[in-house]
Amino acid sequence: MPSWRPERVGQLIREELSEIFRKELKDPCIGFVTLTGVRMTRDLRTARVFISVMGSSDARESAREALSRATPFLRRALGKRLRLRHTPELLFVYDNTMEQGSRLDALLDSLK
Repeated sequence: MPSWRPERVGQLIREELSEIFRKELKDPCIGFVTLTGVRMTRDLRTARVFISVMGSSDARESAREALSRATPFLRRALGKRLRLRHTPELLFVYDNTMEQGSRLDALLDSLK
């Protein structure tokens, strides 16, 4: 029997994290980070947060390192906002679907 709870909790975590990024996170190294999605494990202990970063590969790497440093702060802020038994571990993963989409658009335009 499928459970929709991990999807709903993931969506809630994405909304809360984007709010925390917008209002409370003041690290200039993070830059232009977009949360593209959150995938939860079945036991709700781990959240894989997919991010997209505008800029070069150096900007991507510095943003990922800054997010790794900010993880304890983000978990505390999530724990205060969400009513879960356990605040999930946050794993930040770079999502390159935007780059792949723009690369495909460029290839399709070159075929015309």
